[in-house]
Amino acid sequence: QVQLVESGGGLVQTGTSLRLSCAASGGTVSSYAMGWFRQAPGKEREFVGAISPSSGRTYYAESAKGRFTISRDNAKNTVYLQMNSLKPEDTAVYYCAAGNIGYLSRYYDAYEYDYWGQGTQVTVSS
Repeated sequence: QVQLVESGGGLVQTGTSLRLSCAASGGTVSSYAMGWFRQAPGKEREFVGAISPSSGRTYYAESAKGRFTISRDNAKNTVYLQMNSLKPEDTAVYYCAAGNIGYLSRYYDAYEYDYWGQGTQVTVSS
């Protein structure tokens, strides 16, 4: 059973940066597709980005491209989401997830992920 714990959220101003961490136990992050999702109040959970197992290739939603970067530290068994140039519309609870996903096209689908963290709140003030 993989357990995921997110941290690093907080209240920041527009244009600043945050780095979220997702620490895993019970499994290795390099063995799973690791995704980041977010959910704003009254909205559905949406894909932010993901990193593939082994190769570490990354994929991003259009809203995240150019501003967000996903990385992985295998020694710490942790995945990161670096968020730059934050905007008020980035305000949400951010979740990391792990899954055995065989196809790139499915990385975007929350239902493909088997394990989820508890989430961390990110609030961007204008």
